[in-house]
Amino acid sequence: MSNNPYPIVTKNVPTFYFIGVTTSKSSIMKVFPLWMKVLGREEVVIEGIDCLIHDTNEAYRKAVAQIKYDPLSLGALVTTHKIDLLNAARDMFEYLDPYAQITGEISSISKLEGRLEGHAKDPITSGLSLDAIIGKDYFARTGGHVLSFGAGGSAIATLLHLINKKDKGDRPERFTFVNRSQGRLDHAKAMVGNLETDIKIEYIQNSDPVVNDRIMEKFPPYSIVINATGMGKDTPGSPITWEGKFPLNSIAWEFNYRGELDFMHQALAQVESRKVVVEDGWLYFVHGWTQVVAQVLHFDLTPELFDKLNVAASSVRK
Repeated sequence: MSNNPYPIVTKNVPTFYFIGVTTSKSSIMKVFPLWMKVLGREEVVIEGIDCLIHDTNEAYRKAVAQIKYDPLSLGALVTTHKIDLLNAARDMFEYLDPYAQITGEISSISKLEGRLEGHAKDPITSGLSLDAIIGKDYFARTGGHVLSFGAGGSAIATLLHLINKKDKGDRPERFTFVNRSQGRLDHAKAMVGNLETDIKIEYIQNSDPVVNDRIMEKFPPYSIVINATGMGKDTPGSPITWEGKFPLNSIAWEFNYRGELDFMHQALAQVESRKVVVEDGWLYFVHGWTQVVAQVLHFDLTPELFDKLNVAASSVRK
């Protein structure tokens, strides 16, 4: 304890943290107690820690210290701050999993045998979610490409999942990132630049939704168009305009499941005219959370248990 310069709150009950931006608005606050009932761990409670987007190093280190030094602070799921938190507090972790080392981010903070551990779960959770949406041999069957608005952790994770697919039919010919800031694009390029892949990867810096419309309209039919920007949840708006045309028979995948969800509504408006298939972020939400809860509470997340947890979560969905 003497090594910790930050004040911590000594908990009286086992506490799981959610480090985000507007944590009280998340469905997990209602879902988590239901999951603890399914798991027989009703003594475990959830508590949100709200940080500003790109908050101070001090704020992130204080949040990590609470988990590291308080015995009943069990661990955390991290959203939005995955890269910034690790940049600020990397020296506080005794172990980082291989995906965390590749991506330079963590979505899970847990403890094991006295070690503070950081895991990047997004390549697993985005992969499970994407596989459930498109099925086997999607790219061989359709010839679609992937366009990701946003080049943050979730977007990079989706690309890593596709790069790791063994069968060529499960890999797209092209994956394109479009992002407002060059820094995130450079980070994405650094993450995947040394990996061997036959996927052609394109990096486009742009913040103009009208230009994004033009980029999107050039994609072939059956392409997957992702909103990984946080727009429509953490910040207002959408990366495209209402005039933008989705590729015919495309899949519009909104990574968010709550908020204004402008991108999702734009896609829904083209279900009939462009035959767009629309997916929101709910399945990603459930996969993401169950993976981290299993890591923090140290249980085996079998397909059967996932199904039970998914049913429990769906019971509170609006």
